[in-house]
Amino acid sequence: MTNAVAADSLHAARVRLRPTMQSDLEFVLSLERDPENLPYITPWERIQHEAAIRFPDFRHFIIETGAGLEPGGFLILIGCRNPHASIELKRMVVRDKDQGFGRSALRVAKKIAFDDLGAHRFWLDIKKRNARARGLYESEGFVFEGELRDAVKLDRGGYDALVVMSMLLGEFTQRRGRALELPA
Repeated sequence: MTNAVAADSLHAARVRLRPTMQSDLEFVLSLERDPENLPYITPWERIQHEAAIRFPDFRHFIIETGAGLEPGGFLILIGCRNPHASIELKRMVVRDKDQGFGRSALRVAKKIAFDDLGAHRFWLDIKKRNARARGLYESEGFVFEGELRDAVKLDRGGYDALVVMSMLLGEFTQRRGRALELPA
């Protein structure tokens, strides 16, 4: 299966992931700088995104959304060549919130991680105060693993914890058997 995978089943919003190109980086950087997203992510410099596009251990995707499949977000996977088959969802940012695009993109990312990249474990961390993201990940089968206390410094002073969550291949397979994941 190619990296351009559509999520049209499971009554989800229409998304497609395609590899990010250099010409997409202004869009990516604008999403990271958006005041609505800044409290929940640690933005990268352009050079970090450029490296992620080229480095074989990373997969950097543009999330194309809606009927016209216009750029609507991005996501980054790390550890795609990890010898322990543990892949990280490093970042997912969606421009238009509350339309199902994040959920749909996450389902496609899980399919890529487990089916295409052979993950045994798919994991992520989120800032503890990002309740919206945590709710999404829990509803999509990710399991709380622990908390890294005071792991990130906040711009306004103080610190926030990072919550670590994951899904194992067996859990993904069980969810697929219950038609909660995209088909193989």
